[in-house]
Amino acid sequence: MIRRLHHNAYRCRDSEQTRKFYEGFLGLQLAGTLEIKESKSGRKTETLHTFYELGDGSYLAFFEAPDMPFEFKVQHDYDLHIALEVDAPTLRDMLAKGKAAGIETRGVSDHGFIHSIYFRDPNGYVIELTAKTAEHDRAMDPATNGAREKLERWTAAKQRRSASVS
Repeated sequence: MIRRLHHNAYRCRDSEQTRKFYEGFLGLQLAGTLEIKESKSGRKTETLHTFYELGDGSYLAFFEAPDMPFEFKVQHDYDLHIALEVDAPTLRDMLAKGKAAGIETRGVSDHGFIHSIYFRDPNGYVIELTAKTAEHDRAMDPATNGAREKLERWTAAKQRRSASVS
């Protein structure tokens, strides 16, 4: 049985710039650092793996691997974003903090079951801070929200569109 998320890992351009954003701006403690000199396949490398702790004991992690090509690009929200839960007062405070710090800051977006604000980190990733609304638990309950039926309708419509194009 999968118990919970331990960490999600992403590439970073620069470990110190990444630390300044995740620890200095967001307030996530740098909890661990691994220096990797050799991969499990025996390839020599100079890679730094850092871990930032979330309130539930899980981590966001980053690899700085200058000897391995990676195309950093500004991500679109639909392509990649990292959503972190906060309470409503923190959401308001972080919105003001982001604007005051000159960090690209968007929001507040009302998604019905959550309110969200968005930042862009030094690597181009979209970071979403989200606060649950009173509708959250009902909206996320698969016993009553029709999630499976909505997915089945989506899949059937997509197949019909694909068939009509062929």
